[in-house]
Amino acid sequence: MNSDFDWGAVREAFPQLLDGFWTTLLATVFGILVAAVLGLAIAIAGRAPSRLVTVPVKAVMEFIRSTPLLVQLVGAATLFTSVEPLTVGIVVLGIHYATYTSEVYRAGIDAVPKGQWEACRALSLTPRRTWQAVILPQAIRNVVPALGNYAISMFKETPYLAVITVHEMVFQARDYGTAHFRYTEVFTLAGLIFLVASYPTSLLMRKLEKRLGH
Repeated sequence: MNSDFDWGAVREAFPQLLDGFWTTLLATVFGILVAAVLGLAIAIAGRAPSRLVTVPVKAVMEFIRSTPLLVQLVGAATLFTSVEPLTVGIVVLGIHYATYTSEVYRAGIDAVPKGQWEACRALSLTPRRTWQAVILPQAIRNVVPALGNYAISMFKETPYLAVITVHEMVFQARDYGTAHFRYTEVFTLAGLIFLVASYPTSLLMRKLEKRLGH
């Protein structure tokens, strides 16, 4: 392998890595949507009055949190061989991160003043109306920055999808490196693309967090 850094290889590999980047971005966007919706459902289920609901929910959450994402991806891909690897990856990422976003939602819901709950009861609002019109709008507003941070974390963990043959950016970098024996160039380029995409987003999330905090 040639140890000299080849800028020509960088230019040549860029289109292939860009294709992988769009797959990475697609997996992140849909994965965080799954995590956001499912996480909210888990947070609400966790407040159910019946232990028949809360105990199984907590058990499943602990199981998912206690096993590596890589193992979950391989296990799901093995079980669902007829499903597209990208779909499997999106669902597994979404479910994995839902166990964490649920805690974010829980904190947001707990932060809603008790007086809001009491006012809803005084007005005889139904539980559904209470959640939709009063509690969730306040809770979700408080957790948006945290959800954004989890989206960034998910974006940086999409290289795990390569193990189930999803052609994301790191998969494409490895594919190019194997074909041309230029690993340094393509993995450096992949790292720079991750940095360019995630760092400005993290700054935006910090700014949003400060703005919503005032």
